[in-house]
Amino acid sequence: MNVRAGADAAALALRLDHRLDSPRVAIVHDWLVARAGAERVLEQMLQLFPRADVFTLLDLLRENDRVFLNGAHVRTSFLQRLPVLRRRHRALLPFMPLAVEQFDLTGYDFILSSSHAVAKGVITGPDQLHLCYCHSPMRYAWDLQHQYLRESGLRGPPQWLARWSLHKLRAWDLRTANGVDAFMANSQFIAQRIRKTYRRAARVIHPPVDCDRFMLHADKEDFYLAASRMVPYKRMPLIARAFAAMPERRLVMIGDGPDMARVRSVATANIEVLGWQPDDVLLDFMQRARAFVFAAEEDFGIAPVEAQACGTPVIAFARGGVRETVLDGRTGLFFPAQSVEAITDAVHRFEHAAAQFCPFAIRRNAERFDASRFRARFAAFILACAQRRSAHPVPQALRRSSPAA
Repeated sequence: MNVRAGADAAALALRLDHRLDSPRVAIVHDWLVARAGAERVLEQMLQLFPRADVFTLLDLLRENDRVFLNGAHVRTSFLQRLPVLRRRHRALLPFMPLAVEQFDLTGYDFILSSSHAVAKGVITGPDQLHLCYCHSPMRYAWDLQHQYLRESGLRGPPQWLARWSLHKLRAWDLRTANGVDAFMANSQFIAQRIRKTYRRAARVIHPPVDCDRFMLHADKEDFYLAASRMVPYKRMPLIARAFAAMPERRLVMIGDGPDMARVRSVATANIEVLGWQPDDVLLDFMQRARAFVFAAEEDFGIAPVEAQACGTPVIAFARGGVRETVLDGRTGLFFPAQSVEAITDAVHRFEHAAAQFCPFAIRRNAERFDASRFRARFAAFILACAQRRSAHPVPQALRRSSPAA
């Protein structure tokens, strides 16, 4: 059975009417405030388990952004009832461990947590199977604490209070890792973080990319594209400064966030800052761009894979998950440091080697991360874990048709 067929078969099996031994499934997701990479994983989980109940600390999605939930029943925590504070949801971090522990999951057989913050800390019993898809251990509580504190601008007592809160959060985070029966990681990079933080092994299952939507476009135009949320670790102002130093090259920037003012302050005439754009506009620019520029150290990085699905090469900072998705010299180029000089040098190297980047080969590389492959690998991992815990009911059709783990 090929991978795509295996994915479709697994999804079909899990959609069968609950007539025999199909389990009750709860999916725990940190928060729903936008449709980003973690929400795309949640969407695929719901395709495999359409009858699952979703538990999340906060649900702030606009009505037209909820389609991917496919009508799932979403239950929120007491934080949802704090209308003044919830719009700055990250400020609620000290209360999140308590909030996630209040979810009553005693009626469920399987618990799937989609966690980059506290979702994995949900309380489960000895007869329940808890599998965690870990986007990352909490970056701001562990290895990136000092960077986040620098970028927060906190000084004096507020900074020391933040340090104490993160100290307590680390102890809670480490303790609750014991309640997870098995971890999945979105990249080898994150699997290493899980091993370092929790001393646990993790199965790598790369996040899904909708290659059917990001169609190949072989004819490229003479501009570069940077598209991302404009938050500090994405380094969008750095990209703008690099292209300000190359006035003969055009850059289009798409996205919005707290760093927008910094981007606009350094943008020169050759840089077009479009702000937030709908998906169809982003897709159009991604298909036509000469290359996609990415300066973040990202856990996985879905946007560089989406660009490759369009046949667009990627110029990326050589750290994080992008090293697993971009083939240096074949589907893109890496630069070694987050600096203006490193980016400008990479752009020059890219232009000298432009003929070696074949849009069709770039597209084939992206297809390794197609959503159908994610579903197949995810279903196979769940099946293998459930079979090892034979007390848990597993649909017979899934057992027959799922590809090997």
